[in-house]
Amino acid sequence: MSLVRTHGLWSDAQHDAARAMAERIRADGIEVVRFVFADQHGVTRGKTLVAGEALAVLEEGVAVTTSLLFKDTAHRTAYPIFKAGSGHGIAEMQGAADMLILPDPTTFRVLPWANASGWVLCDPYYHDGRPVPFCTRRLLADALKGLAQRGYAFQAGLEVEFHVFRATAPNMGTADAGQPGRPPEVELLSHGYQYLTELRYDLVEPVVELLRRNVQALGLPLRSLEVEYGPSQFEFTFAPQAGLANADAMVLFRGAVKQVCQRNGLHATFMCRPRLPNIFSSGWHLHQSLVDLASGKNAFSAVGTPEAPLAAAGMHWLGGLMAHARGAAALSTPTINGYRRFRPNSLAPDRVAWGRDNRAAMLRVLPHAGAAARIENRVGEPAANPYLYFASQVLSGMDGLSRTLDPGPGAGAPYETSAPALPGSLAEALVALREDTLFATGLGGNFIDYFCRIKSAEIARFEAEVSDWEHREYFEMF
Repeated sequence: MSLVRTHGLWSDAQHDAARAMAERIRADGIEVVRFVFADQHGVTRGKTLVAGEALAVLEEGVAVTTSLLFKDTAHRTAYPIFKAGSGHGIAEMQGAADMLILPDPTTFRVLPWANASGWVLCDPYYHDGRPVPFCTRRLLADALKGLAQRGYAFQAGLEVEFHVFRATAPNMGTADAGQPGRPPEVELLSHGYQYLTELRYDLVEPVVELLRRNVQALGLPLRSLEVEYGPSQFEFTFAPQAGLANADAMVLFRGAVKQVCQRNGLHATFMCRPRLPNIFSSGWHLHQSLVDLASGKNAFSAVGTPEAPLAAAGMHWLGGLMAHARGAAALSTPTINGYRRFRPNSLAPDRVAWGRDNRAAMLRVLPHAGAAARIENRVGEPAANPYLYFASQVLSGMDGLSRTLDPGPGAGAPYETSAPALPGSLAEALVALREDTLFATGLGGNFIDYFCRIKSAEIARFEAEVSDWEHREYFEMF
């Protein structure tokens, strides 16, 4: 029997989707299928198989090295994987042993920009059918199951900012290779500052349309296309979906944008604040609400009580987000660069505060009656692993429900209100994550240690570099 059938790893819906996937591969003349999984950073990795092999391993999974789970953002291995114990103490991963990435056939897509190519999102398993513990998609799925046991489904809508530049020099000389390599040189597509003006939109419309056609061809629930305030900056928004759907959508969207752009002489980046003159920070605002599974209604909606921002469940959820905001920061803003964004009077938060329809607040409460009542968390960066970002919200919100937490009064002037500051650096955020026991309980103490070790490796490399600032400051002075 197959890995799937021996260990009961698929639902009935996934078995049905697998049959539909196989039929489509044959009917559409798909020649290759990319089997990918989202790693600890939310970056997709995996292997491409020819169609016949893809069909043969659909229920068996594809072998890849476990060392992929121990890479930092420079693709350097942050653990001594060939030493005894490997630094993680997991026998199944000793010596970069293989794991199996098993497809979730409900995620299958045909890539509109690649010739005769399919794509499917996978989850890592050991050969004996046990899930690999560092799979962030599974961690979110487990958190969602806990929420369902309380009678709710998590619903999220995406509002994602990013930059697209014209690539002027690819920097592909041998001296440009490295870990990381030298990025391409770029120039602007627009000067920016003319926020939401039609003239600026029309200037970049060919690029926007290129992205729109490909994103919609993937079946992603795109809602709006916008030119953001900064030069060469865009914002795409997506309709709310429940469960894993929009976390999966974010993984696919980022990959689509970057791949379509690189095929067309462009460079797209979801880096928060590129080091380029006059460039503005990009954020990822996560709109969230709960669906009451018994009634199918929005559990945040305070229908009949217009003076209340949200129903009781929404206010307690908000209280949980407030209580764990500092600990969750490393999961929503996991790069060194992301903390450059937390500045006062910048449309980005700098402290833990909520406000009623106030874009200066970290948590913007939108108390519209009916299905639209929601909380917008403005703390995230677009480079975040979506499964960890979502999980941080679900675990925090559930704690708010369990303890009926009160978020306190909303802030009318969030940049002036007395409130705890958000972490000022990734290092500070990792300390806050370790100190908040909720996340060790919800994600596992081993996962928190693992995550912090990988991020600490990035910080150590950063601190070992001599910056331009240091050279300018001290080279002549002393």
